[in-house]
Amino acid sequence: MALLTKEQILQASDLKSELVQVPEWGGEVKVAVMSGTARDRLEASIVGKNGGQNLQNVRAKYVAASLVDDNGDLIFSETDISALGKKSAAALDRVFEVAQRLNHISDADVEALAKN
Repeated sequence: MALLTKEQILQASDLKSELVQVPEWGGEVKVAVMSGTARDRLEASIVGKNGGQNLQNVRAKYVAASLVDDNGDLIFSETDISALGKKSAAALDRVFEVAQRLNHISDADVEALAKN
């Protein structure tokens, strides 16, 4: 197998997505693999300032970092997380689980971020 070039890596379509039915919200959403930048931003928000943990609205944070529109653009911003966190726990859990799976994030990963 040949080594990939910079151009091949940058042109690779690697941000896969999956549609998820959310009956509590009356339809479906598109959950996508996070970019490296989005995941770093998410992890920084969980670790918090000065290295402390910030697990407040952690499911809403993951959901906001993973839900995209048809163009692949995030539909929620950091300012929406509090409002999103007030939505049904069952709906958030359903979407969160898909976001975890697509982004290869385990419960242990979330716990490790909080501890570190």
